[in-house]
Amino acid sequence: MTAKNTNTNTRILRWPEVYKMTGLCRSHVHAQVKKGAFPAPIKLGPRASGWLESEIQAFIQSRIDASRNQH
Repeated sequence: MTAKNTNTNTRILRWPEVYKMTGLCRSHVHAQVKKGAFPAPIKLGPRASGWLESEIQAFIQSRIDASRNQH
C-alpha cells in the first residue's frame, strides 16, 4: 500500500471533531455526502471512518464565502 498524500500535516477527524467544527448533525452530514455537498468520509476499518481535516476546513470556508457573497 502506498500513500498518495505526501502532506505530513493531514489529520483524520472522527465524528465528534467534525460535529464540533461544523455544528451539523450526523444524519444531515450523511445526507449531504450522498448529494456530493459535503466531503465524503474515508474508511479506517470495518466499523470506523473519518474525514480529512483539510476537506472539512475547505467546506467551512466555502460556506463562509457563499454566505458573504450573497446580495
